[in-house]
Amino acid sequence: MNLKLLRNILWGVCAIAALVVVWFQVIAPQMRSDLADTFGHGDYQLVTTDGEPFTEASLEGAPSAVFFGFTHCPDVCPTTLGDILTWQEELGPDSENLNVFFVTVDPERDTREILGDYVSWVPGVTGVTGSQEEISKAIRAFRVYAKRVPLDNGSYTMDHSAAVLLFDENGEMFEPIGYGEGTDRAVAKLKRLIGS
Repeated sequence: MNLKLLRNILWGVCAIAALVVVWFQVIAPQMRSDLADTFGHGDYQLVTTDGEPFTEASLEGAPSAVFFGFTHCPDVCPTTLGDILTWQEELGPDSENLNVFFVTVDPERDTREILGDYVSWVPGVTGVTGSQEEISKAIRAFRVYAKRVPLDNGSYTMDHSAAVLLFDENGEMFEPIGYGEGTDRAVAKLKRLIGS
């Protein structure tokens, strides 16, 4: 009786071990891959500061970096634009092979003209705006966070994700650059992206 119980326990342990191996080797990587393949895909219809349409097709044809922010941002957005300028300088002529998009999370205040002025100090950065409905679609498609936060003076600010999302020339998610990640790591990712 004890031998039979021990055998059943051992078979149970083997079955659990097999399930763990299948989960980590097959199922979990596939789930991560499937999720990454959907970043940036959606039916949003936005417009760039140059008056061109911005859709998921805008991510195809060349590597892209996409950042969500807003022009009234006190620190994260201007810092990230400064980081992008630094990355461009580090990349040199290779930076011309990278499309950079700054998508507003505050379309109520960020018109094409205001956004165009805001990003103009960083060469090659294109601002993107649109109606609140279309911006909301893009926020969902890129899986970023954005929330309007009221201020005591009756105005508001925006709380939002701070990563720069990198996409390959096929419009597929490559990897993000985290806020404050550091120039060396960011440039290494961009070199891999542009070289891929």
